[in-house]
Order: sequence, then C-alpha cells, then structure tokens
Amino acid sequence: MDAFRGVWKMEYIDNLPSMDLMRSEKMTYVQLIIPVESAHRAVSYLGQIGLLQFRDLNEDKSPFQRTFVNQVKRCAEMSRKLRFFKDQIHKAGLMPSPHPASQPDVELEELEIQLAEHEHELIEMNANSEKLQQTYNELLEYKMVLQKETELDENMYANHDYADTASLLEQEMQAGTSEQSGVKFISGIICKSKVLRFERMLFRTTRGNMFFNQAPADDQIVDPTSNEMVEKTVFVVFFSGEQARKKILKICEAFGASCYPIPEDTTKRRQITREVLSRLSELETTLEAGLRLRNTALTSIGFQLTKWMNMVRREKAIYDTLNMLNFDVTKKCLVGEGWCPVFAKTKIQEALQRATFDSNSQVGTIFHVMDSVELPPTYFRTNHFTNAYQEIVDAYGVAKYQEANPAVYTIVTFPFLFAVMFGDWGHGICLLLGALFLIAREKRLSSQKLGSFMEMLFGGRYVLLLMSLFSIYCGLIYNEFFSVPFHIFGLSAYKCRDATCRDALSVGLVKYRDTYPFGVDPSWRGSRSELPFLNSLKMKMSILFGVAQMNLGIILSYFNARYFNNSIDIKYQFVPQMIFLNSLFGYLSLLIIIKWCTGSQADLYHVMIYMFLSPFEDLGENKLFWVFGIIHCFLRKGSPSCLGVR
Repeated sequence: MDAFRGVWKMEYIDNLPSMDLMRSEKMTYVQLIIPVESAHRAVSYLGQIGLLQFRDLNEDKSPFQRTFVNQVKRCAEMSRKLRFFKDQIHKAGLMPSPHPASQPDVELEELEIQLAEHEHELIEMNANSEKLQQTYNELLEYKMVLQKETELDENMYANHDYADTASLLEQEMQAGTSEQSGVKFISGIICKSKVLRFERMLFRTTRGNMFFNQAPADDQIVDPTSNEMVEKTVFVVFFSGEQARKKILKICEAFGASCYPIPEDTTKRRQITREVLSRLSELETTLEAGLRLRNTALTSIGFQLTKWMNMVRREKAIYDTLNMLNFDVTKKCLVGEGWCPVFAKTKIQEALQRATFDSNSQVGTIFHVMDSVELPPTYFRTNHFTNAYQEIVDAYGVAKYQEANPAVYTIVTFPFLFAVMFGDWGHGICLLLGALFLIAREKRLSSQKLGSFMEMLFGGRYVLLLMSLFSIYCGLIYNEFFSVPFHIFGLSAYKCRDATCRDALSVGLVKYRDTYPFGVDPSWRGSRSELPFLNSLKMKMSILFGVAQMNLGIILSYFNARYFNNSIDIKYQFVPQMIFLNSLFGYLSLLIIIKWCTGSQADLYHVMIYMFLSPFEDLGENKLFWVFGIIHCFLRKGSPSCLGVR
C-alpha cells in the first residue's frame, strides 16, 4: 500500500505543470517563408501575439537601403502630422479623447489622405487667424493710442509751476500748434519691458532735443505668434526737425514699436476713433466665429487622435519588422528567422494560417524549426501580478537562458524586507487603501494616459499591496501605530514595584499578568531601555533576513550549475562563496540567535573583532559557549582561504 502511494505521488508530481517563472521558457529557432501578399497581415497578427522575436537578416544594410524604407518614411511623416494635431489641441485648451469614437477602420493610404487634408485645413485656419488677430491687435493699439494721446495732451501742463521749469522746446510746444511752432510729434505703442531702453536711446540720439511722454495701456494685447498676453505702453515723442523725425522712426522700428498717425483736429480724431471701434467689433465677431470653427475641427480630430496614433505606431513597427526580412530568389516571398517559445508554435502557426486566409493568398506560409548555435533569448511568461516583480529583477540584470529566476522569490522577499524597515501598521493601512484603490480601478486606469509618477504607481499596484500587508504584519510585531505604541491586547504585562523603578532598565519590574500575546510590550516605549531593546531587535532581525537572502542567492547559483551540469561552478564558485559568507555573517547570525535564546549580555562586536585579533583569548562575559577558541581559529583560517578562488 505504501509503495503504491509512493508511485502515485511521484506520478502526480511528474504530471504537474512546469513553473513558468522558475526558469525561462524553452525557446526554438524557426524560419518563416511568407508570400508577399500576406506578409503585412502575417507580421501584424504575430505582433498581436507577441511571442516571436525576429532576427535581423539585413544587418549589413543601412536603414535607407532596406525594402520598405518608403513606407517607414510615410509613417514617420504621419507621426509628425499627428504630433502637430496634438500640439494644436493642447494650445486650444482641449483634451484628446482617451476613448476613440467607434468608426470603421481605414487603410493606411486613406488615413494618409485624411491627415493631409486635416493638416492643410488647420494650417490655413491658423494663417487666417493670425492675420485677423494681427489686424485686430493693430486696431486695438490704434484705439489705445488715440485715447491715451488725448489724455497725455491734457495732463502735460497740469503742473502749475510748469512754465518755470520747462525747457525751451517744451515752452515752444505750449505756445501753439506744430505748424505755428515747428514742433512735431510721433505717437505709438511699445512693449512695457522696452520703455526705459527706448527712452534712453531717443534721448542720446536727439541729444536731448525731444520730449518723451508715456502712459500704460489699459488692456493687455494677445501676441498672435506665441498666443500670450503682452503688456504695452503708449508713448508720444515731441521733436523739431526732419532729421530728428527720421532718427526717431528708425529707433521705433529697431525696438519693434508701432507708430500710428494722430490728427491734431479733434473732430477728425473722434471720427477715426468711431471707425476704429466699428472695425474692432466686426473683427471680434469674425475671430470668435473662426475660433469656434477651429475648435470644432480640433474636437473631431481629438476623438480619433489616439486611435490614429496607435495605428501609425503599429504600421511603423510592422514595416520595421518587414525590413528585417529578406526576399527569396523568386522575389515572391519574404524569408524571416527568429526565436519563439516552444509552447507558442501552435499559436504562431494558427496566426499565419489566419493571415493567409484573410489576405486571400493562394500560397500558404511555410513554418519550420531550425537549429541554431546562438544563445536563445530569455523569455518569462508573466501576468498583471508578477510583471512588476519581474521588472524589478530585470532592472538589475536579466537571467541567462534557462537560469533560475530570482523573481519567484522576489515576490515575497522584496515587500517583506521593505516591511521590516517600514514596520508601522497605521501607515501600512494607508498604503493598503491606496493599493486597493488602484486595483479596483485597474480597467479604467489601464485605458487612460497617466503621468510618469502615476504610471509607476499603477504598474506596481500589486507590489504596493504586498508591501502594505507585510507592513501591517511587521507593524503589529513592533507594536507601532503611526510611531505610537497601541494597547491592542490590554495593558503591559509588567508594572513597577514602587516609584524607584520608573527609570530602571529592568530591576524593580514585577510581572503581574501573562506575557504580551503578540508583538512588543507597549511598556518598552518611553523607558530608558527602549532604544537598546528595539534597535537591537530591528537591526539583528535585519541581519538575519539579509544573510538568509544572500544564502538563497548562492543556493540558486548551485541549482543553475547543477541544471547545466557545470561541476566547476559548484566546486570553485558555490562552495567558496558559501564558506566565506557563513564563516562571517552566518556565524554572526548564529551568535545573535544564541544570545536571544540565552539572554546573554555578550557584546557581539567584541566577539567578532577578537575572532581575528586573538581567537584563543578569554572573552569573559562575552563567551557564549566553551569551544569559542577552536571555532574562531577554524573560521579565521577557513574564510580567507576562499578569497583566492574565483
């Protein structure tokens, strides 16, 4: 009966499915001979499966010498147009829809025509809008100059003591009109940031023979190029002479100032103001209608933008892959080679048959396995839960083909070692709520475009889940709730015998109830021995877990060497590493456990130092067992002997 059970148990174990994460999938080298008419669809279907890694058979050719270079250029041009649409949508304050509108799929050629039409339409709209906006700004500036010039004239002589301090030019201006006095003026508007430099340049150029007056504009003006609001200042420059007029106009042009003619007659000035206001009203209505039309066009583009970008990106990837294939002798088939997992051969063949059927090809795709002397690539099957842990391991280094995968153990060790350091069940609950929120909204968030930080959190949602659970567990052991002890199981198991034991380490405490059933007794918090006890607990426990994890890594190297029948790695890598690690840190871990079990007050720093300085010296109270000297002598000679072995 026992023999029957043993045989049944072995058969059950042999029939268990292989662990996909324990070792990378077995790979095979395959060759595909695909008819040209079905090549595009075949590569597209294989890309959807994602289980075939093509090998570049055109390594000796530059990107411009490959077969499908024109198609790649067309995809790059369409990507440029899509980026242009995206920029225009963001500038307009709109957001592209993350859920594309359900419309029938289009071919690449049709999409190319649509994108060209949309780009031409938008460019034309932008050009018209810029012209109208520029005309509107000029009329708005003209209106401001007309209004401010009148105010400047009225306020110029507001000071009663003006005649005593005014210059000859200013007194001449006060005497009469420009025809009578020979004094002329130029009015205009300039950016506020350039006013001081502009005035200084005018003063130096005319050698002080001018009068400069300014007033800030009431409204900001939109720059049609940058679409930003700009503050401007209205100015009036009085001068005398034709040479001064030419110099002032050149300086205005150099500083980007806009000059506008202002009639001296008040009636004409009012008539021009009415005309300017009428044209401003008309242009404002035209600009609003153009803006609505442009936003409507951008909104319709935004509904399809994500779909179009994905399509162009997929098409470019397809043609990049086709550029890795070679034509056969007849120029009617494409030959490709690559690696695929053994379990995926059936799926790949089904995808190729489906591509042949959908392309109405009269010739099927030939798929057969080949031998290769190259080292196969590493492939691990992952899911939503294990993918983040696999990426953590791959960030430090990808395992070689068929090597033991550390990600299997990282699923537990990474979040648990984090919790050993974090160790607070209050913060752990907060972290757990955040992880559960990300997991509950997994479908919705996976279809949205997230920021870099949010995308990182969402990708590691299951890592956060285990980190929070282990943090709650370790926090209960440490008895820390937001760094405060929590009386979960009632009061402490110890109390002071009298008032003299309040500041004592342990003397004077009386045990009056059962030991705390789980975790650290809350009475340690606030006592003189809190720091030595809790720090000793956490640091020594961290040493034990760290040494255990390092031993696990070395043990994995043993299984790798045994799997590949490499006895040299076992003798000259695994054995020396195990001896060296455990002669020092393994021995230290053993001392920590003995000290915990016996309640000894031995100083482990002293023990480890004198193991090398004087192994047979009497350590007194630091001696944990009677064979200290022999063990120290053995370890001191054994550990250095492993350093020279590689």
